[in-house]
Amino acid sequence: MNKEAAWNITASDSELFQRELDSFLPHRVFDAHAHFYRLGDFGANPPALLSAGPTPAGLAEFRDWSCRLTPGREYSALALGFPAAGLDVEAANRFVAAEVRGDRHSRAAMVVTPELNAEAVRAAVRREKFAGLKCYHVYAGTQPTFEAEVGSYLTEDHVRVAHEERLTITLHLVRARALADPANQQVIRSYAERYPNARFVLAHAGRGFNPYHTIEGIGALKGLQNVWFDTSAVCEGGAYEAIIETMGVGRLLYGSDFPVSLMRARPVALGDSFLWISRENTDFTAAYADVAPSLTGLESLRFLKRACHHMRLSDSDVERIFWHNATELFGL
Repeated sequence: MNKEAAWNITASDSELFQRELDSFLPHRVFDAHAHFYRLGDFGANPPALLSAGPTPAGLAEFRDWSCRLTPGREYSALALGFPAAGLDVEAANRFVAAEVRGDRHSRAAMVVTPELNAEAVRAAVRREKFAGLKCYHVYAGTQPTFEAEVGSYLTEDHVRVAHEERLTITLHLVRARALADPANQQVIRSYAERYPNARFVLAHAGRGFNPYHTIEGIGALKGLQNVWFDTSAVCEGGAYEAIIETMGVGRLLYGSDFPVSLMRARPVALGDSFLWISRENTDFTAAYADVAPSLTGLESLRFLKRACHHMRLSDSDVERIFWHNATELFGL
């Protein structure tokens, strides 16, 4: 990764924030999708994005970089480990829990892998005071993991623990059509109905990087009382609006996907899929303008602002998305 592509907030980024977003973003922000990490927990091959940034990256670094990107705000977070192949999950979970333990407005979620015994998960949740679980497809036992069914990386035993301990579950859907996939719809509804005290947070607006997948599929979840969505890294219109219209404004949580928010890239819907575009894979040369990609976190906020205006949300509704929905969900 080109280090200049991430962790580099320019004058143009600051000008964009001041012009378009400063008047929109509330003063208090709860980020429901923030990754904390230490490079040493990844062994010899940490993800390139993390290697380009600060280490460790805990609560202080998260707040520092969030305020560089969006000055003048007060940030709290649901801290997640950065799930990747080779991660020392146990060590990463201990680090994340310790980082937020002294902050009454932040919480931590435990990365879980399918082979973890349910009672070991419960013991860790109680010992470290985790408020949620974080599963991820890279730990599925099937290949390719991008086509994994939810049950292969979020086991029913773990959902049962979440139900009994009243935990959230941050769930990043995969499979080609994400929320529009009938298998994904079926397992979410089945888990949610049978384990009503587990609170599901579907990451990336139900992985709405192609918003048509969320628009098409969200009706299958209508009426579920324990399903939320976070906004993290979605940079297209339509998915946020579909969530607000179908599930209500109380079911949408702001998330940045820190430190993905500091990448100079964005996902773009193409046909029935999407592509992350950046200087690494795209030639931005154009005769009509000086085309330069912005940071993912700013791009996502722009589309969230547009969705809020399009849905005619009030200032108090916007504050719900950025703060009050999280305070209710996590008992802050």
